[in-house]
Amino acid sequence: MAQRSSHSALSCTDTYATAYSDFLLLAGRILLGWIFLASGWAKLGNIAGTTAYFNNLGMSPPDLMAWFAGGAELVLGAALILGLATRYTAIATFIWVLVATVIAHRYWTYPAAQQGAQYNNFLKNLSIMGGALYVFVHGAGRYAVDAYLAKR
Repeated sequence: MAQRSSHSALSCTDTYATAYSDFLLLAGRILLGWIFLASGWAKLGNIAGTTAYFNNLGMSPPDLMAWFAGGAELVLGAALILGLATRYTAIATFIWVLVATVIAHRYWTYPAAQQGAQYNNFLKNLSIMGGALYVFVHGAGRYAVDAYLAKR
């Protein structure tokens, strides 16, 4: 059922969003989950580099944390993309990114030459947290493992 827009000029987009909501939720989950899947894969593919980075951040033990971070990001990414335990995954994603931001992207503590890049990472993480909240509120949609399991 199409929702009525607050403005007649917007009714076309409202109709489209309603008609394709399940597909758009899938696309959003794929886009959000992909960054975790790729990041986790990269961390595990260069465990020595990840360990060195975590050591520079003062994380202890950095080697264990590197393996944990890579694995956790792979699981979060896959669960988001598949729509598996979606609302739990969305909250876990929000918390994961919040903690990562506090630990690694405090741009104001970096040397001036690195602050711009870290500020971009900080903003990216805020956006990811916003996306995770949207997934939490709206759920996975019809094209998800959750929807398949609910029918059983």
